[in-house]
Amino acid sequence: MDFHNYFTTIDWLVVAAYLLTTTLLGHVLKGKQSTIKDFFLGGRSLPWLAVSGSIIATEISGVTFIGVPGMVYAAGGNFTYLQWGIGSIIARIIVGIFFVRVFYEREIYSPYDYIGNQLGIGAKRLATIIFQIGGILGQSVRVLVAALALKVVTPLEFDHCIWIIGFFAIGWTLMGGMRTVIWTDVMQFFLFVGAGLLSLFWIISYLDNGWTTLMEVSGEAGKFTFLNLTKDPAVGFTLWVAIIAVPFQNLSAFGVDQLNAQRMFCCRNASDARKAMITSSAALLLTTLMLFVGAALFAYYEPIRAGGLEPEVFAEDSNYIYPVWIVTELPVGLRGLILAGIFAAAISSLDSILAALSQTTLSLFRGQNSTDKKVSNDLFYSRCLVLFWGIALSWFAIELDSLRGKVNVVVLAFGMISYTTGPMLGMFFAALFTPRVQAKGLVIGFCLSFSLVAFIRPDIYQILLNFDLISQKEALSWGGIQETNGKLKPIVNTAWAWPATVFITWGSGLFFLKNK
Repeated sequence: MDFHNYFTTIDWLVVAAYLLTTTLLGHVLKGKQSTIKDFFLGGRSLPWLAVSGSIIATEISGVTFIGVPGMVYAAGGNFTYLQWGIGSIIARIIVGIFFVRVFYEREIYSPYDYIGNQLGIGAKRLATIIFQIGGILGQSVRVLVAALALKVVTPLEFDHCIWIIGFFAIGWTLMGGMRTVIWTDVMQFFLFVGAGLLSLFWIISYLDNGWTTLMEVSGEAGKFTFLNLTKDPAVGFTLWVAIIAVPFQNLSAFGVDQLNAQRMFCCRNASDARKAMITSSAALLLTTLMLFVGAALFAYYEPIRAGGLEPEVFAEDSNYIYPVWIVTELPVGLRGLILAGIFAAAISSLDSILAALSQTTLSLFRGQNSTDKKVSNDLFYSRCLVLFWGIALSWFAIELDSLRGKVNVVVLAFGMISYTTGPMLGMFFAALFTPRVQAKGLVIGFCLSFSLVAFIRPDIYQILLNFDLISQKEALSWGGIQETNGKLKPIVNTAWAWPATVFITWGSGLFFLKNK
């Protein structure tokens, strides 16, 4: 079915008006861009509330806005994803109280500057490269998910949708660096909240008996299941993963990953950075809202599901459910506004990672103290790097499209960062607690960690299968995965690799210590 036929000229005008307004706002608020401190840190003058909103907007992305409702709607989907919020809150508090204090003791621009100060330039370069690998893997998935929504409303090819998202992200970042990124993120934040609330209450208004029907239909299907106490190591959304493994992942994501850490460095002082990080826990409220949207969509489509009339596209990929509902059920203009929000979610995530990747790359090639230079060429190089990374990430997202339908994209998004989450945090702990560690030990630890994650994650096997590099029988014989209903599944969930790889990386470093 060509769902894009539902999307009218008025809807496109609404999308264009929103993007134009956001672009103009970013231009007005971009401020002076005379140094790379202005470009990458917003001159360290941004209010903490804006920074907090930016952290939330970046975290939400298209994965939450599209993937979460699709995950709840799918067979067996429920609210167990929300358990991870426990570990997320714990981590944000630790980052806000302890990590921020360390970062603001010196004039640094990233956690990797701190690692370099403690362990040497070699360790800094390693940490930067690890972050860049994780940034490419994780954010490419977020772009891919958002492109699904754009594909629904346009007759364009999937790769063209990705390039459009990349174009806007590059443009916003080039325009005013982090100041533009943060203020446009704030605008996205308010649109996310409004779009989510409007969607939920609109669906409820069309259900017979409203909330009652929602709770009964989705409740009978087990959609509101929150706690999962199973001890099966292959299951990811459990309470044990939430309280043991997730804090490590979030400590890395919010405290060591430059994507979020860069925002803390944009604050006026450590106190503001602390408030920005801890209050960003409000992102869980948005996640909860989108979980309810997924449950509402399940109840809304129950009649056509019972009659065997469910669109084939829903069965193929449940991530289509929310964008399809938007374009087929909402009135003209309103559907354009909400799709603009989804579109903007992808842009806000991508422009954030572009700024982070560009800053760390410049620092990588300029050396330990490059961030203190006021050389005009640095701004030129920074903008060139934004362009380079924008093209690279868009291309990689297109390549990842081959996995869609074979791997859950929400799981994939978290899985991709698993390759680097633990090693980055392990290196930070080494810098914080054991500064005599040598970089070569950390390199060995990273290689071991990467190999462990690759062994237990099905997406690597799937990529090898797609390119006919191995057979299904060979993949299963390696022992890291199993086959369930024709799909490759992990024997041990990747989440358990987060704490494991932290200590593998850190522990490997302890075998190679500098003389006192």
